[in-house]
Amino acid sequence: MAWRPRIDEESVFLRWMGIEAARLRQGLVEDRKRLSVLLAEEEPQAVTRAGEPYRFDTEVIERFGEQVPPALHRRLRLPITFRFSPDVPGSCYLNDEAAVQALQALGEISELRRLHDGKLWVGRAIAYAIARKYPTAVQFALG
Repeated sequence: MAWRPRIDEESVFLRWMGIEAARLRQGLVEDRKRLSVLLAEEEPQAVTRAGEPYRFDTEVIERFGEQVPPALHRRLRLPITFRFSPDVPGSCYLNDEAAVQALQALGEISELRRLHDGKLWVGRAIAYAIARKYPTAVQFALG
């Protein structure tokens, strides 16, 4: 009988985590669309990495169109992506300045907050609340 690693060995765990992370990434939008483009579409949608359609909630897109300054419509790409880092368990970050400005315009993030080293860290509870308020306009990714 060939040698097989034990299920509790670190290499098995890391491989399993890699498989699961790849599976999660398949649901992410491959090419995020500008708000201006989504506002022009009758049924706003994008495509996931798995090639599946990702349909945006039309009411949410319209709300973004009304509340986000017109100057941001061409810069803001949706869905907004909050990224998790294993190094900071209670927070996630944005690395998109247009997304930060849009969330500030919506009143979700203080206007005093700024990106530092290309990232704006936000508590996970706040990010989850934003995602619940704007379904389909927010997604979460690993690192």
